[in-house]
Amino acid sequence: MSAPSLASTATPVLRVTDLVKHYAGRRRPLSREKSVVHAVDGVSFAIDAGETLGLVGESGCGKSTLGRAVLRLVEPTRGTVELLGRDITTIDDEALRQLRRHMQMIFQDPFSSLNPRLSAGEIVAEPIRIHRRSTAAETQDRVATLFERVGLRPEQMDDYPSQFSGGQRQRVGIARALGAGPDLIVGDEPVSALDVSIQAQVVNLLMDLQDEYGLSYLFIAHDLAVVQHISHRIAVMYLGRIVELAPKRALFATPQHPYTQALLSAVPVPDPAARRKQRIILSGDLPSPANPPSGCRFHTRCVHAMPRCSTETPVLKEGQRGHWVACHLY
Repeated sequence: MSAPSLASTATPVLRVTDLVKHYAGRRRPLSREKSVVHAVDGVSFAIDAGETLGLVGESGCGKSTLGRAVLRLVEPTRGTVELLGRDITTIDDEALRQLRRHMQMIFQDPFSSLNPRLSAGEIVAEPIRIHRRSTAAETQDRVATLFERVGLRPEQMDDYPSQFSGGQRQRVGIARALGAGPDLIVGDEPVSALDVSIQAQVVNLLMDLQDEYGLSYLFIAHDLAVVQHISHRIAVMYLGRIVELAPKRALFATPQHPYTQALLSAVPVPDPAARRKQRIILSGDLPSPANPPSGCRFHTRCVHAMPRCSTETPVLKEGQRGHWVACHLY
């Protein structure tokens, strides 16, 4: 399947086409062959400059693997990833190193993603020294500016990660990602490990930084309320594939894929008495990515499943303007 034209500009910051990432699993019983884990299985999307694409789905659906494959932190099995119009899946290590400054990542765990042997200032300075080739004085000034911009004091540059709170450590991680001057930042559950009050502060900080620097985000999360707040568009992933992609207002107002409808039905509302909604309970367990169902991968849990759903894989198609869904109902 070719990548749907999901970007409004001729050359989006990121274009992913038929991206696949398979892992070798355990050896099959009574066989020498190993199973294949279908972590990401034919994903296509694009992200414009200054846009946030939220990526949601159950644990184990392949969200984090997709984020890492986009940055080539794991090597894709096949497919293409174009950053600023250049395919980064075919370039050599040196060319990839040159492009690293344009794409950075904010990790889920703000503690394990920081080197405990380096001070916070050294952590933030490292990508600046590698990619910007600035003098020591310029680097120091840049780090101090970034600390202030993310809500930390320049005096904290000499402190070590263990001396910061969880929210402060994530701010150090954000400053590190900004240091190289990227165009794209992949956030892999960047606020899920933080207290709710701190989550709001960090999300608002990311939105302010996007407006200031024109950043593009691939924002991976399982909290639909957070994704709704920060995203321009939202992609829903199930068992390695995107099943629905739409502007956030359209997705929340008129979800079309049965899996999306089930996800949204589970979102708590501030006043349940004022707006009652039917909770959709999915039957069965999430199938194993090492043995995904044939046809539509959701058909084993879908109340609308038809005979063709078990044999024919639905293609991601555009129905209403900008609203893409992979479902035989449409």
